[in-house]
Amino acid sequence: MTTAEEHEKHRQASSFGAAADAYERGRPPYPPEAVAWLVPEHARTVVDLGAGTGKLTRALPAPGRDVIAVEPSAGMRERFSRVLPDVRVLDGTGEAIPLPDASVDTLVCAQAWHWVDPRRAVPEAARVLRSGGRLGLVWNLRDVSVPWVAELDRILRDCAAAPTEDRQVGRLGTPFGAIERQDFRWSHPMTAGEVMDMVASRSYVITLEPAPREELLGRVHALLDATCPLAMPYVTECYRAELGSR
Repeated sequence: MTTAEEHEKHRQASSFGAAADAYERGRPPYPPEAVAWLVPEHARTVVDLGAGTGKLTRALPAPGRDVIAVEPSAGMRERFSRVLPDVRVLDGTGEAIPLPDASVDTLVCAQAWHWVDPRRAVPEAARVLRSGGRLGLVWNLRDVSVPWVAELDRILRDCAAAPTEDRQVGRLGTPFGAIERQDFRWSHPMTAGEVMDMVASRSYVITLEPAPREELLGRVHALLDATCPLAMPYVTECYRAELGSR
């Protein structure tokens, strides 16, 4: 990655606080079966890394479980605390998790691992996990096999520079064991306004100049007027790997 590409990635990664309200309104939750696959029932300390406004966090509580959120954006943490006032949310990143060594049973990262530097984030995740602990990575991806969603994807790619699609899962490696993958197909009810918020909360849309941003949103609005969708089809892509013995 060139210096210019690294600068743009950092600019997009740090943009979410400006759109925290749209993020909360427009981003989908995570299907319960995906969460159950990622987080073992016996996990007593679970950390949501890059928690955003808590879309995944709110699915993590269980009897006897301590759930902690870690989020670098002050704007997102403020919105998180309004939605989930009883969950501790800490200022931190994948490269610097503000928790003690071997203090976490499961670390999950939703919609965010592609932003980290795996050279630093992998050993940092291993540091905070207990032996045998699990790292779970998850992304909600729009199902572009559906024609109107494919057209939405084309509009986004026409008008904005989407970030790399390298989710960096293959760069986990030692000290983690084999990486398992499971996909979950589902559909999330959404109004046209919520779809607009979902689009507006994408990093590569937030960082657009005003004129191209308005053009993009206008094209999306016209698509929604023509198709009148009632739900967004998703494929939730999940990965998990366990930490070996120290």
